[in-house]
Amino acid sequence: METLERPLSNLQLELLKAFSHQLSEEDLVQIKDMLADFFAKKSIESANKVWDEEGLNPEKADELLRTKLRTPF
Repeated sequence: METLERPLSNLQLELLKAFSHQLSEEDLVQIKDMLADFFAKKSIESANKVWDEEGLNPEKADELLRTKLRTPF
């Protein structure tokens, strides 16, 4: 048996317990979509929070898009 370098997360352990049986391909696709939607919503919520905290607006966003922020090497 292969030794893990990092322990499994609480989410990984719960998923292993919940899905210890075979799923149909259709169910598997639906669960993957559900997880993708969940993490996408979390990301959008986080981005919206930063947007509000930084007082950003469409004009500032456009300015950032035109700004070169790369560090010259």
